Amino acid sequence: MPHFDTETGAPPRLLIVIAATLAVALAAGVAVFGLLTGSEGNPDEPGEGPLPLVPVPAPQAGAPECATLLGALPGELTSNGEKLAKRELAEPAPPATAAWGTGDPIVLRCGLDQPQEMTRTAQLRVINSVQWLPVAAEGTTTWFLADRPVYLALTVPDSAGTGPLQEISDVIAGALPPAPLRFSDD
Repeated sequence: MPHFDTETGAPPRLLIVIAATLAVALAAGVAVFGLLTGSEGNPDEPGEGPLPLVPVPAPQAGAPECATLLGALPGELTSNGEKLAKRELAEPAPPATAAWGTGDPIVLRCGLDQPQEMTRTAQLRVINSVQWLPVAAEGTTTWFLADRPVYLALTVPDSAGTGPLQEISDVIAGALPPAPLRFSDD
């Protein structure tokens, strides 16, 4: 039986040091175990399991053009030489939506409302015969399709490079006919 300080009733200092050392060793062991085993197979970790997406207004998501485009999308995209697999979306999944990659995924949404930034003075970019309106945000750029019958948004993390945008542009050029530009300030 340990001896307690008779004046304060506290355990001896050595017992406190041993208990604290054991607690620190246990915490360090758990941390090392977590680092060694990683997040393999853990669907609660970011990038694993179905991707939850917040729904956004997409009144034309049911349009035939969205169905045609979704059917033509590739199973993977190339980003900086790395293949990004198409992701399963968590239910309830927003309609006419697809995603690729883990961590910061690339997300495509079809059938959206016209972006308010689509004005006559907007700076459009042509990528592989497709006109896009880029809207930059912190860490990502959302590219709005400008010259097809439906609006879609392709959100690409800045770390992804230009490969995914080029591949999606090729798919769009082959799947959807060009349409006249429409502006929100008309």
